[in-house]
Amino acid sequence: MSFQHQVRRFLWPFGYDLCRFTPTSHPLARRKRMLAFYAIDTVLDVGANAGQFALQLRRDLGYTKRILSFEPVRSAYELLKTSANGDPNWETFPCALGDASGRQTINIAGNSFSSSLLDMLPAHERSAPESKYIGREVIEVKTLDSMFSALCKPGARVYLKIDTQGFESKVLKGAESSLAKIDLVQMELSLVPLYKDELLFSEMYQLMCEKGFGLVAVDSVFSDPGSGQVLQVDALFHRAAAVAT
Repeated sequence: MSFQHQVRRFLWPFGYDLCRFTPTSHPLARRKRMLAFYAIDTVLDVGANAGQFALQLRRDLGYTKRILSFEPVRSAYELLKTSANGDPNWETFPCALGDASGRQTINIAGNSFSSSLLDMLPAHERSAPESKYIGREVIEVKTLDSMFSALCKPGARVYLKIDTQGFESKVLKGAESSLAKIDLVQMELSLVPLYKDELLFSEMYQLMCEKGFGLVAVDSVFSDPGSGQVLQVDALFHRAAAVAT
């Protein structure tokens, strides 16, 4: 047994671990490598909440280029604006993205980042009681197609991240024309039903294949604390991804 493994075994009972920060073993290292490999210069951060994803790009992954963050919930958007303040390459927009422009009512979760335009199902509440809905709010919804040409320069290398709690298929439906100009799509997808009427991982995988994207990475993001069952994953798709040889 190596010294490193001994240290890891010592840490496990305390809920910690050590691992190599490489693209083959760590999800953040893999994301950092892909941002560089595909020369991404524009990130569309859909469902930004308080800016956690964008801050991770800046602080942990060293990404310095454009970030455009979309967040419709007023309280979260105020935190997002504060996070982006002073960063000239980070723009924020107080709206959701979906399949049609207009006003809709969003459910506000107790933990904020689980807020959704869809009804939450019991499986989600059981696994994360703090996510239970505590209110509702009328928000502005736009389509990506209605904004894309104004936001992204011709020839931009675009990374679309969608974290909209079951609303991902609606965001894609409103981006039919834009997808051909997007290089990478990252989505938080459910393996079991967590929101009413959401498309699950298998359905979204098929949809992305039909749109000319290939799956290049999958990372667990939400599991049942009792059973350990994985409930949601981050799936990363690349347009016209080739099979590695």
